[in-house]
Amino acid sequence: MSNAVSSALNAQKGLPSIPMAQGGLTRLTIARLKSAGVPVAPLLRRAGLTPEQVAEPEERLSVRNQITFLDAAAVALNDDFLGFNLARDHDPREIGLLYYVMASSQTLGDALKRIARYSRITNEAVVFRYQEGNRLLLDVSYAGVPRHSDRQQMEFCMFAALRMCRELTGMNLVPQHFSISHYRSGDNSEMARFVGAKVQFGAEADEFTLDLNARELPLINADNYLNDLLLRYCEAALAGRTGDRSELRTKVENAISAVLPHERVRVEHVARSLGMSKRTLARRLADEGLNFSEIFQNLRQDLAVRYLEDRQLHISKIAWLLGFNEVSAFTHAFRRWTGKTPREMRSAAA
Repeated sequence: MSNAVSSALNAQKGLPSIPMAQGGLTRLTIARLKSAGVPVAPLLRRAGLTPEQVAEPEERLSVRNQITFLDAAAVALNDDFLGFNLARDHDPREIGLLYYVMASSQTLGDALKRIARYSRITNEAVVFRYQEGNRLLLDVSYAGVPRHSDRQQMEFCMFAALRMCRELTGMNLVPQHFSISHYRSGDNSEMARFVGAKVQFGAEADEFTLDLNARELPLINADNYLNDLLLRYCEAALAGRTGDRSELRTKVENAISAVLPHERVRVEHVARSLGMSKRTLARRLADEGLNFSEIFQNLRQDLAVRYLEDRQLHISKIAWLLGFNEVSAFTHAFRRWTGKTPREMRSAAA
């Protein structure tokens, strides 16, 4: 069954649609694997993809499958910074329509408004938010995909967006602030050199800010006639996308991830961040056979397993990242989840 037919059937049945992407990032990764002499087909199978899918440029891929593929490719290439490296090295024109509608805009502010409005044409899970205040802010979040499940795709999006700002203006713009919500251990100095400032990991949001005056910077390839034409194409493409594709469970997971470990997770705070009351959230979760405590504990368990794979992360650090006040509390919870202590789990994986 094709992706288009599957999406249509899901919509008819009232089921949540699966966020899809044009697959450009998957194809960039395949090119990197081939240049390194790494077999591609086994990695595609592991991610639930086929060579036939990725060979067809018009074939849309599941975003979750793309994330899984990037993780597998990073391991196969022994490149834990794969998303960053692809963002730094790729030809931005490979993004296609989204690149050209940005590049033909008059100013950087106009270009960033375009990416905020049209990014989901390229990847339905990626939501860019552009905001002007005391400074210019570009924020990236996920809809329909758990944020905690990904590192490589988000790093590609963040660093590629900054690179795009520089290439469109012809200026080496340096962010005032650059943060990524997932945690990284080890040496991130190469990322910091690229940004020109510290890259903060384990932050509350995936975002960077520029001086407000940057919004008025003219773009090198501004073309009003081309931009007007491409805007019509983008509006038509946007109209063809379905509405809200995010599932409630994923929204709750992403809201929890945004505050761990920065504050105590409270259901009323999560509900408020989702624009509803605590009672409404409880009722909507119950309608789907879910409850907040179960989602919270399952998220913690999933993150714990992921963090333990990073042997540079001390167990006390992992406990803190998961919102535990004491290592003993984390150890007790982890044993309840898995039947093993964190150290036993890490030793078994060695």
